[in-house]
Amino acid sequence: MTDPILRVQGFHSGYDGVPVIHGIDLEVAEGELVAIVGANGAGKTTTMRTIAGLMHPFKGCVLFEGEDISRKKAHETNRMGISYVPEGRRLFPKLTIEENLELGAFTKTDREEIERNLEQVFDLFPKLFDRRSQIAETLSGGEQQMVAIARGLMSNPRLLLLDELSLGLMPSLVEKVMEAVVSINRSGVTILLVEQMVQEALEIADRGYVLQTGRIVQQGTARELLDSPEVRKAYMGM
Repeated sequence: MTDPILRVQGFHSGYDGVPVIHGIDLEVAEGELVAIVGANGAGKTTTMRTIAGLMHPFKGCVLFEGEDISRKKAHETNRMGISYVPEGRRLFPKLTIEENLELGAFTKTDREEIERNLEQVFDLFPKLFDRRSQIAETLSGGEQQMVAIARGLMSNPRLLLLDELSLGLMPSLVEKVMEAVVSINRSGVTILLVEQMVQEALEIADRGYVLQTGRIVQQGTARELLDSPEVRKAYMGM
């Protein structure tokens, strides 16, 4: 594996002084698609929010391209190349698709670059181009998720953090969203994905970490985790 673009070391995090994450270590190499999987309440979103700069670790550090970003705010990590697509999509419901996408480029000042980024995300999601003037709240859940992912790409991230993409989606739409994630990764974007649909996430990932009550209990290649009797029994009902 090449040098990690992201390294989390001895990482404790939580809310109002109450720990949720208890000393985890993980890393993501440039170009990888890595999944953090586990049940609802395992601490996956807390991990992502802390990496993105929306909250700060109590102990330990987050290194991005070798730089400690543990105390940086979210707009600073975004400028550095980290983009976070939050759980629940969090679109601006009264704005159009295109307006939502442009807000994803809030750290960009070059209009030509913004237009190029729009072109790229519309190439990835042609349906969004056809309906770019449609109000976000009138979209289906799957379409809103596509907008949320596309908005996350508008800042040209080096690292894309994807939080619980399957939440509230029908199984057929989950498959389409996962296919889009693979396409984004193949285009050169490094991805850290957290997901409670364990099998679906590991089927597209290179490697994975299993998070349970704030601790990593297993890690390995995606294939190793898919074949693990413990993972199959705990998360796939096998």
